[in-house]
Amino acid sequence: MKTIRVSIPWVEGLHMRPAGCIVAVARSFRSVVRLRVGTHVAEASSILSIVILCASLNAVVDIEASGDDEQEAVRAVAACFESPPPPSL
Repeated sequence: MKTIRVSIPWVEGLHMRPAGCIVAVARSFRSVVRLRVGTHVAEASSILSIVILCASLNAVVDIEASGDDEQEAVRAVAACFESPPPPSL
């Protein structure tokens, strides 16, 4: 299992737009990717699971992956936290 720790950079917290980005990235890998905030765990392939975390600005998030491409998966998901969320349509 590979883990990377990041923090929420968005004033609005982990809301639908960045969660959608995370889901799209996580689904592109074979590994199972999860987000952990304290004792709460979310499947990174489920937007609802991510939003239910209710992670606010500066909350610490552990990105965990297990599988064949776990290292690439955690790096790619972590990159979602380094950029602004995509604009709404």
